[in-house]
Amino acid sequence: MEKKILKLLAQAKHSPHQLRYVDLQRICQYYFGKPRQNSGSHCIYRTPWAGDPRINIQNHKGMAKAYQVKQVLQAIYKLEQINEQSQ
Repeated sequence: MEKKILKLLAQAKHSPHQLRYVDLQRICQYYFGKPRQNSGSHCIYRTPWAGDPRINIQNHKGMAKAYQVKQVLQAIYKLEQINEQSQ
């Protein structure tokens, strides 16, 4: 894993309300690939599980919304659990 991503993840966990939107985009692209939609102030990423297979993040004056940062962190945790089970 890239050092930059690790640093951004640590920042997201420590203070989700202070994470820049572009940094959350970098995290999402690292874990979920290119967004399926990137228009206006929203970016939507696909997830590999059934149910609600998307991550929706929103730009709010250059910052990520804290609740969306937390949702991304939960999705990353779920993705890591799925990857561990498949090994």
